[in-house]
Amino acid sequence: MDMGQRNRKHIRKNGSHLHFLTGILFMLMVSAGSFWWGVLGNFAKEDKNRAMEEVHTGTKQETEEYYDGREGADTLEQWNLILVNHENPIPDNYSVNLVEVEGGERVDERIYEPLMEMLEDARGVNWGALPVVVSGYRTQEKQQSLYDDKIAKYKKDGYSDSEALEMARQWVAQPGYSEHQLGFAVDINGAAYDVYLWLQENSYKYGFIFRYPGNKTDITKVAEEVWHYRYVGVNAAKEMYERGICLEEYLGEES
Repeated sequence: MDMGQRNRKHIRKNGSHLHFLTGILFMLMVSAGSFWWGVLGNFAKEDKNRAMEEVHTGTKQETEEYYDGREGADTLEQWNLILVNHENPIPDNYSVNLVEVEGGERVDERIYEPLMEMLEDARGVNWGALPVVVSGYRTQEKQQSLYDDKIAKYKKDGYSDSEALEMARQWVAQPGYSEHQLGFAVDINGAAYDVYLWLQENSYKYGFIFRYPGNKTDITKVAEEVWHYRYVGVNAAKEMYERGICLEEYLGEES
């Protein structure tokens, strides 16, 4: 064997060793990469889970802050069930994010979409431009003005101060005790009985309730208002409709 053959054999042998070592190194790098990828993936997953827990915890705290309803109700819908009536005022430091609806009235932005859907579907039953919202969110000042005007009207009709006050409260809530100040209630102009009948039979599908029916006046302390609808969420509205109960009964707050 000459010197050139020995050199070529040595080179082939060393080349084989080099390929082998390169393969081992590659496998180690892949294994290490997989290990660290798994570790980092677990860290990322844990961070995501922690973040989701923080989001849900924050949501629960926010909704429970203004919740006066039943124990065990869905925390994601509790804001819908704030009870405001003659005995339960607007919660302290209550705030609302408003959005304007057609006609210039405003409502809580969270009820905008179901409200618009309900009105559009009602109009689809050949009633043209009706129904429409004629009263939505009210400020304290607006509610005070309506309240004072109603009292003045009854006094002008010859009723005493106490009589005028009692009669006015059957139609206009005392300032600070009106659902309109929540932004969840609307007065709807239907102009025809058929429109109001449709709303009474279908509003629950959109999360709204016929808030002041005539057969619940002894509980709500409000005379029947066929135009007044309150958003409570689809689940609660459906149960109230099927059971024939008002919000006070649903929340166990009958007086």
